[in-house]
Amino acid sequence: MSPASAASAPAVALSRAEGGKGGEITVSGTGWKPGALLMLLICGQSTPGRGVVGGTNSCANTMGRAATVDAGGGFSQKVPIAEPPKPCPCVVHVAGVTGRPDVVDVAFTVAGHPTAPLPDASGDGRLAVLDSARLDGSSGVLVWFGAPARREIVLAVGNLGPSAVEDPVFQVGTSHGVFSPQYEEQQWRGTIKPGGKALIRLPVELSAGAHGDYQVSVKYAGKVLVEQPWGVGRPWGVTLFWLLLAVVVPAALFRIGMAVVDRVRPGGGAPHHRRRTAPVRGPDAPRHDPGPVPDRDGATAVLPWFTPDSAPSAPSEISPTTKGHQ
Repeated sequence: MSPASAASAPAVALSRAEGGKGGEITVSGTGWKPGALLMLLICGQSTPGRGVVGGTNSCANTMGRAATVDAGGGFSQKVPIAEPPKPCPCVVHVAGVTGRPDVVDVAFTVAGHPTAPLPDASGDGRLAVLDSARLDGSSGVLVWFGAPARREIVLAVGNLGPSAVEDPVFQVGTSHGVFSPQYEEQQWRGTIKPGGKALIRLPVELSAGAHGDYQVSVKYAGKVLVEQPWGVGRPWGVTLFWLLLAVVVPAALFRIGMAVVDRVRPGGGAPHHRRRTAPVRGPDAPRHDPGPVPDRDGATAVLPWFTPDSAPSAPSEISPTTKGHQ
C-alpha cells in the first residue's frame, strides 16, 4: 500500500442512493486499515453530519453485514435493504469493529419508509476527550457465581465549543467479538463551560454470566469518544456448584434408596438378636450333673456316671421285681 493511500481518510460509496425493502445495494470503501473488520448497517434517524443519533438501536441490526478490509485498504460488500426501527432520514453506517474506530455515514433513502425530523441537539458545545479513559471498580464474590459484572468508565472531557453544555447525554455500549455495541443513553448531571473540562463517570453493566473479552464504547453527538477493553473472567463458581451438585445428589439418593430397601425387606425392621452359645469349659471345670432322666413310663431311671479316674462299678443285683419282668 502506498503512503498516499495510508494517509487518506476512510471513504464509502454506494451503488445507488435509494432503494426499497427487499432490494440490495453494494457498499464499497477505500482508505480503511488493512485487515480491519467492518460492520455495515442501515440506520434511521441519522444524517452524515450528526451520525446515528439513537445509536445502533436505530439500525436494522439483524440485516447488517460484515466486511473485511483487503491489503489495499478497500472493501466491497452487498447489503440487503431493510427498514430500520427509526424513521428516516437514513444512512448506511460503516464502523470499524477491530483496528481503528473509524466511522463513516453515507446518506441513503429507504423507499416507502416514514420520515421524521431529527431531535434537537443538546447545544453547540463540542466535547472532546482530554485523556485516556479507564474502568474503575472490581468484581465481587457474587460475580464468581454468575452475577452481572459492573464497572464505571471514567473519562476527562473538555468543551471545545463556543457555548456551555448542560446535562450532556452520552451513549454507553458494550460489544463482544464481532458484534456491534448495543448503546444505552446515560445523562451526566452538570454544566461544562466553553473551554472548561469535567471528569465524567458512567456506569457499565454486563448481562449475568457474561465472560470473555468485551469493549466499552462511549459516544456523544453520534461520535465515538473512547473505546476501552474489558476482560471478564469466567464464573467458575457456577461450574463448581454443578460439580458439587453432581456428587451430592447421587450420594443422597443412594442413601435414601438403601434406607428404603432396608425398611421393606423381610425382617428389616425387627431388631437383631444374638444366638446364645454354650460356654467353653476347661479340663478342670466342674461338670454339671443333668440329674435323673425320666423314662417313657414316667419312672425315673438312674444312669450310671463314668469318670476317667474311677473304675467301672460292679453289676448290680437284679431285684425280684425285675426278674419277674424278665
